[in-house]
Amino acid sequence: MPHSVIDTASLGDAVNRYGATAARKASPEKGRVKTKTVDIHSHIAVPEAARFAQPHLNFTDIPMVRHSNDQTKSINGQQDKDRTVAMTDMEDRLAVLDAMRIDFQLVAPPPFQCYYTLPTEEAVKATKIVNEGIAAFVNKRPDRFAGLGTVTLQDGATAAEELSFCVNDLGLKGVQVLTNVNGNELSAPQYEPFWRKAEELGCLVMIHPNGFTEGRRFEEHYFSNVIGNPLETTVALHRLIFDGVLERLPNLKILAVHGGGFLPAYSGRIDHAWGARQDSRAGLPKPPTEYLKKVYFDSVVFTPHQLEYLVKLYGADKIVMGTDYPYDMADYDPVEHILSTPLSDEERSKVAGLTALKLLGISA
Repeated sequence: MPHSVIDTASLGDAVNRYGATAARKASPEKGRVKTKTVDIHSHIAVPEAARFAQPHLNFTDIPMVRHSNDQTKSINGQQDKDRTVAMTDMEDRLAVLDAMRIDFQLVAPPPFQCYYTLPTEEAVKATKIVNEGIAAFVNKRPDRFAGLGTVTLQDGATAAEELSFCVNDLGLKGVQVLTNVNGNELSAPQYEPFWRKAEELGCLVMIHPNGFTEGRRFEEHYFSNVIGNPLETTVALHRLIFDGVLERLPNLKILAVHGGGFLPAYSGRIDHAWGARQDSRAGLPKPPTEYLKKVYFDSVVFTPHQLEYLVKLYGADKIVMGTDYPYDMADYDPVEHILSTPLSDEERSKVAGLTALKLLGISA
């Protein structure tokens, strides 16, 4: 097994603890599902873009960094160094995919390479380097990889142009965007050109958190990620729904990672508020969960009962397998996760790959 997926917790490594999750019991048997397996949530880095952007970056502008204590920052810094091979080396990654029983992987930049905190002129240049780097990576093995780019979402019109370049010129399947743009909601009017272009192109937009903007209470215990990331996604989904983006653009293809954050598990509250209060009506003609059901969620929820809940409530046509590789909060045995869940064979096949293949327009 490649070093990138060794579980070093048993070796006393206080920094790099990757491998089997403590959230569920590991299965002694390694089964397979009856379909091509697709990991729709993973990351690769583009070092050239990082080198270009570094002089223009102030990392404390990033909530994940700003709201972390010294211990977390130290561990994260060491992990970033230790993940270099996993983030950039294709042969190492292919060995990992084989060990995970993953046939195909959609790769996106790490959240830190969505350069929203850079001045727009520099961000445009850095973003182009990222997108061309992602495309070059996946084009080496199109039988195993497809890619998502990124956009300079500081400006909605620029982002729309970059999205077209990603899809039409580079052949990427869409883009990853963060859950807010320097504190501005994704649903803000200035980003409407981007969302309209995404619907027009029929491409995928993956929304990914990078720490919670108001994370002062999350500095201890890695809560900046543990609580902050799913909470960020929760807020972003609320705003996309209640601010009318999904009503105006019903054919958007949005993937909310980490199981969609906390909202899918407590979605009845938004319908109750919509029905009970005029100030929660938001001018929506249908209950808010009708729009939530248009969104795709990945399987990175770690426990079988939570994955089963997502499938039963939202349907296997909306749930896709993910890993979040190669981060420490990843699921390193996603196929086992699906097999450990009391789903039908048809549901397992859809979650493991068929739904993702249809979403990405790839033949099974």
